[in-house]
Amino acid sequence: MPPIAYILPTRNRPACLARTLSALAALPPHSAEVIVIDNAGEPPASVPFQLASGLPVTLILRSRNDGAAARNSGARAADPSAEWLVMLDDDSHPLNLNFLAALQAQPPEVAALCAEIFLPPPPGHSALGTEHSSSPRESGGLPEIPIGCGVAYRRDAFLAAEIHSTAGYDPRFNFYAEEYDLAARLIRAGHRIALDRRFAVLHEKTPAGRSMDTILRRLVRNNAWVMQRYAPADARREELRRVLSRYARIARKENALGGYLAGLAECSTTLHRQPRAELTPRQWERFTGHAACRRSLLRQWAARRFTTAALIHRGKNDHIVQACLQELGVRIINDESAADALVIATLSPGPLLDAWDATAHDPRLVAPWLDPIEQSLSIAALNRAAA
Repeated sequence: MPPIAYILPTRNRPACLARTLSALAALPPHSAEVIVIDNAGEPPASVPFQLASGLPVTLILRSRNDGAAARNSGARAADPSAEWLVMLDDDSHPLNLNFLAALQAQPPEVAALCAEIFLPPPPGHSALGTEHSSSPRESGGLPEIPIGCGVAYRRDAFLAAEIHSTAGYDPRFNFYAEEYDLAARLIRAGHRIALDRRFAVLHEKTPAGRSMDTILRRLVRNNAWVMQRYAPADARREELRRVLSRYARIARKENALGGYLAGLAECSTTLHRQPRAELTPRQWERFTGHAACRRSLLRQWAARRFTTAALIHRGKNDHIVQACLQELGVRIINDESAADALVIATLSPGPLLDAWDATAHDPRLVAPWLDPIEQSLSIAALNRAAA
């Protein structure tokens, strides 16, 4: 297996960074390097020359805070022999080394491999990785959209994905939706993005430095930028409306209307300046998860021939789940007790798998993405199989 490089941006969270480096050091011996990029921290980050396990550590000090795009300098600094760049946050780390086999198994057209990302178990619950763990998963992402704290990119594909003469992540995004922007460029270039549950990451999700108003401002602006850049002309207006509506609901729930309105204001002055690079209809269906949803539901419908369905656990792109069912002639009803099938109505991997775990006792359950047999396996069972 070619060497890998762990890429970790950080800023003003020394204790958090130290825990993550300790977690990497606790992994079994393997060939890798660790590159930490300090995003203009005050004071700058301090790291050892190598971890206790012997993994070498490189520290890059940046004079400005580029958010997620600080990873670009880490990618450029990685040893050229590193085929894969494992992107982490300063509060996330792989749970084991099963992902090395997953990386090795990827065909050449796969340019990015997404992890199954877990959050810490609730107090009083079993430890993560045990048979009865109830750890929730990270929300976000889509079938071909990674989450930044747990994804591996082929180094060559990452550096070739340029925008505004910048390779990798667009620094204009800072944080949030930068993965969507990069994923669109990778899909447009002919690459695939896959998920492999052998790649398991724990995201501690440290609250330090998180402001809901800042988060909502960037979510509104950045997601609107993505739609403006890549949505086909006949879908762009509706996708922009959907973005604004979705984050208005979230802003009200999180008491962050100020951040939402600030994001709207930035959209009004920046949206027209976004470079148009619209995806083809087929690429757009992959980007939104429509293609994966259609394939999965068609396979399950052919096996069971259900005629009515109730949508449960609604989440991201639930409208696509509904559209795919209607394509099959399935009638959607509100009465769950009378429905032939209960269809999980989200295309985000984490919430989908959480919903599967919560409802797997019902034989009518249908998931709109991933093999149902694979979904029913616990992370402990997957780890045993990989071993």
